[in-house]
Amino acid sequence: MRNLLPLCLAAALGFSIFTLPLHPAAKSQSLSPSQSSAVESAVTTFLQSVARDVTHDGPLAWHKYLEDSPAFFMAVNGAIAFPDSAAAKAGVDAFAPTIQHIELKWGDDLRIDPLTPSLASVAASYHELQVPKSGAPQTEDGFFTGTAELREGRWQFRNAHWSQPLPAAPAK
Repeated sequence: MRNLLPLCLAAALGFSIFTLPLHPAAKSQSLSPSQSSAVESAVTTFLQSVARDVTHDGPLAWHKYLEDSPAFFMAVNGAIAFPDSAAAKAGVDAFAPTIQHIELKWGDDLRIDPLTPSLASVAASYHELQVPKSGAPQTEDGFFTGTAELREGRWQFRNAHWSQPLPAAPAK
C-alpha cells in the first residue's frame, strides 16, 4: 500500500501535465475561412509588390520588405546568409551598386499558408535575371520559402530562404 500512494501521485501529476492548456503563444489561432482568404489575398498582393518593386527599383527595394527586427534572418541554400536585419540591410546596400538591372518573377506554384491573422508561410519557385554593371547577365532559378508578418499595417518577411537545385550528379 505504501508503494501505491507515490505511484498514484505520479500518475495524477502526469495526467494533469498532459491536460493543462498550452501556453497562449504556443496555441495555433484557428482562422475562419474568410480570415484565411483575406490573409491569402493580402500576402499574394504583398508578394506581387515585392517582385514589381525589386524589378522596378532594384535591390534597394528589399529594404521595404525585410522586417527590421532582431527576429529577421535569411538563409541561402541551407546556410545563414544574414543572421539579422542589420546584416541584411548591409548586404543589400553592398550589393545594390553592383547591379544595373534586376528582374524577379515568382512562379505559378505560389503557396500561401495563413497561420494567424498576421502570419503566413509562403513558398514559390522564382526566376531572377541580374544584369551587373560589369560582366554578363546571369539568371537564377530556384525555390523561395519564408514567413510573412503583418507589422504596423504592412506585410514584411520575418525570415526568408532562397535555394537553388543541386547540380546533377555525374554519370557513373
